[in-house]
Amino acid sequence: MTKRARPTAWQWITYSWGRKLPDELQDWVRNDLTGRWRVPRHLLRGMIPFVPVFAAFLLFPGPIYLRLAMILLGLILALFYCGAYMKMNREHRLERHGLPPDLERPERVRKHDADRVAYEKIHGRSVPVAPRRQVP
Repeated sequence: MTKRARPTAWQWITYSWGRKLPDELQDWVRNDLTGRWRVPRHLLRGMIPFVPVFAAFLLFPGPIYLRLAMILLGLILALFYCGAYMKMNREHRLERHGLPPDLERPERVRKHDADRVAYEKIHGRSVPVAPRRQVP
């Protein structure tokens, strides 16, 4: 079994800010964006650019509970927008790394196809659907 290449800490930080990783890490990017833990990874990666802002909130004058409340409010807002734009960010990162933007894991494609067949069995076919791409 070969060990899959991983980005260095600095590469991961710059990747979380939107930078493209080297081509030899394309398999890692594919797994990062389509893998089983893609949502928690996306939310964590989306919080990295806000760390300096949250740290700056600690420098504000006033009681610590007020500064922590500012950080919590910022964190909630950042998580909301990170989750709201997850699909578009994912597609953009896939395209930036030379992968098709509609790439999905084979398990998700099979589940989606099975759900569609079950739906069509009950309700009939409504609209032709383009096939989804699978991770090779």
